[in-house]
Amino acid sequence: MDAGAGAHYSARTAEEVFRDFRGRRAGMIKALTNDVEKFYQLCDPEKENLCLYGYPNETWEVTLPAEEVPPEIPEPALGINFARDGMNEKDWLALVAVHSDSWLLAVAFYFAARFGFDKESRYWFQTFKLCGFLK
Repeated sequence: MDAGAGAHYSARTAEEVFRDFRGRRAGMIKALTNDVEKFYQLCDPEKENLCLYGYPNETWEVTLPAEEVPPEIPEPALGINFARDGMNEKDWLALVAVHSDSWLLAVAFYFAARFGFDKESRYWFQTFKLCGFLK
């Protein structure tokens, strides 16, 4: 992970978890829409297992998974690049989008577990309203 884009970041309140989720989501949507040509090129099937990361500052990155075990936050889908050339591009992007949705929720729940799921539930409602950028 790029240190400036979100490594060693930890949301501590429900509002921060929601902002983190919204920023990561915006970055991933950018990768799969506005920056789709660049994203497609970065997902070279000849490279090792690549992941799509969204960051709280609305940026994205295709890179190898974290080397630390266990990772600082849940890992996104591993190996998104391998299926790229074996599928229709639209179907491949939809598959990446579905896995990205799952990762975003995993990260939000990971951060939320640190302060409790029952507090400030309005932010959970807002988070779930934003789910599903596959549409």
